[in-house]
Amino acid sequence: MNQAELHRYLSAGCLNPPQEADKKALFEQRLTANLTLIQDLFFSLYPESEYEKSFAKLLAILPILFEGRPEGLKLRDLEKMKEGNWYLSQKMAGMQLYVDHFSKDLKGLKDKLPYLQDLGINFLHLMPITTRPQKENDGGYAVNGYTQIDRKFGTKKDLASLTEKMRDKGMYLMLDFVVNHTSDEYPWATKAKKGSKKYQSYYYTYPDRVLPDEFELSLPEVFPETSPGNFTYDKEMGQWVMTVFNRYQWDLNYTNPEVFLAMLENLVNLANLGVDVVRFDALAFLWKKLGTISQNLPQAHRLISLFRLCLQVVAPGVILLAEAIVPPREIMKYFGEGIYRGNECEVAYNATFMALLWNSIATRETEMMRKSLEDIQERPESSTWINYVRCHDDIGLGFDDRFIYEMGWTPGPHRRFLLDYYCQRLDWSPAKGQIFMHNPKTGDGRITGSAASLLGLEKALEENDREAIKMAVSKIIMMHGLILSYGGIPMIYAGDELGALNDYSYLKEEGKKQDSRWVNRPRHQWDEINKELSNKDSVVAEVYSKLKNLIALRKEFPCLADHNNLDLLDLGNQHIFAFERRSKESPGIVVLANFEESPQVIDSTFLKNLGYAKNGCLQELIKGKKIKLRSGLLEIQPYELLWFQQY
Repeated sequence: MNQAELHRYLSAGCLNPPQEADKKALFEQRLTANLTLIQDLFFSLYPESEYEKSFAKLLAILPILFEGRPEGLKLRDLEKMKEGNWYLSQKMAGMQLYVDHFSKDLKGLKDKLPYLQDLGINFLHLMPITTRPQKENDGGYAVNGYTQIDRKFGTKKDLASLTEKMRDKGMYLMLDFVVNHTSDEYPWATKAKKGSKKYQSYYYTYPDRVLPDEFELSLPEVFPETSPGNFTYDKEMGQWVMTVFNRYQWDLNYTNPEVFLAMLENLVNLANLGVDVVRFDALAFLWKKLGTISQNLPQAHRLISLFRLCLQVVAPGVILLAEAIVPPREIMKYFGEGIYRGNECEVAYNATFMALLWNSIATRETEMMRKSLEDIQERPESSTWINYVRCHDDIGLGFDDRFIYEMGWTPGPHRRFLLDYYCQRLDWSPAKGQIFMHNPKTGDGRITGSAASLLGLEKALEENDREAIKMAVSKIIMMHGLILSYGGIPMIYAGDELGALNDYSYLKEEGKKQDSRWVNRPRHQWDEINKELSNKDSVVAEVYSKLKNLIALRKEFPCLADHNNLDLLDLGNQHIFAFERRSKESPGIVVLANFEESPQVIDSTFLKNLGYAKNGCLQELIKGKKIKLRSGLLEIQPYELLWFQQY
């Protein structure tokens, strides 16, 4: 039993109905239940002999933060507690978007909610909307304020109006909490530049290169092309400051407990904007230690759990997403281990699944994907993935090398093949992507491009190749159908629901043209989109309608809720990816996907044995028809996706 389950158990008799519950008494109950863990975590990071007063300050802050939480959100917290793990439901379907690219501003986004509802979306991740530097700002991830809305998006009043409307429609909101760093324009940084020792201690600042050079011996480079090294000299301050990401993003020094206390206030204030899920950005980097790569350290995990357990006391309806794009065995740790199992983050990105999907498209083989996913141990029952085909970022190739070797491949050349396949280095490849952060010293790089362009649609349209267009659309639907049926919350990247192509306009914009990730951050041209959607024969309308159908189907079947109820299936055909989603309360679903451009034939005996065949027929859900098994063999078309329902 994790702490969230304990709170539900303790409050079970007080939430019928939630409107009549004593909110303050339940706050005190949660604080009492979490206090020992909070104390242990705090003093494991900040020794009691030195920081007893800091802990007392934390205990004094928590009731103040609770009192400041809006009454309507306190009630929503209790409603979610009564419901249980609401985020595990098969009814969850998300979209990630840039507000200014999708709808200009927050008012425009409010007007677009009917569009999202029509598609079936009820969970939105808005890319950063808070204040940021005017020029370079890493897409908003260099923050000037944690709760101040950048005026190009609107006002706090606009956001409040949007979130109220979303709650009325049963929709959920996720916003980023840039927890690892601030911009060099953030008030703490500006005070540090002016000589404040207090605020200089909020960052890693050094008068010379002695310690920075020691750090550099083990720290990798995140952006080797545009921001080599991990330290920047600030002339005004006269000191070196740690800048792991970009020179204008100053890393926060969490070895100082005052930083944790101040950021906890920022976190709660962000949640008070009406946020249901807080995306902890770059959380793997939170704790720095000489002689290590300063990623995924045990102290970082303890710090995240401390944030989570404090937030849970104040706002129990708000959950955390781990934005940690790390190897599979590392990502599992962000759900919590040992006594903190289930007490760290509730949700994490399934970056491994995403990267393996793209690997299978390029190789047309799925065995490495199946073996890699089988190796990931079970998550806590209260946790889930976010599954995605594309996002605003690049596609990294962080596979476990041992599975590459098992396939008979060599890791270095295999990754170079994938870069060549997707980044227009092979004439025969249908993909039109670009390389991001190529490191000539290692040959490493990442891939950028929209899903549709990487899957061949852009090239097929340029060549007016109808067969290639059909193939590309099939790939788009297959990839999204897999994230919609695999265990977790599906997150569609805005534009992918329309088969959006690469957007090369970034090449004409200062501050963007050096960052190829902007190629997969398209602007929604609504006049053109509406025109295309009204034409049922258009590719846009075809992709939209098929994804809409898949989302609606997902919501109908309880077995697609995430309760660690997934079994990967080995069918003996390296081109077919297969799994079963099972449920004790409802019929299961078997999902089959063909990653080969030619039809594949498999023995359907396993479907009969699992209870999916009746009177020699299979019930296929996507096309809504029965398939007659005449010879015991099942043919799967190129890039076809099949969902079979158990009888």
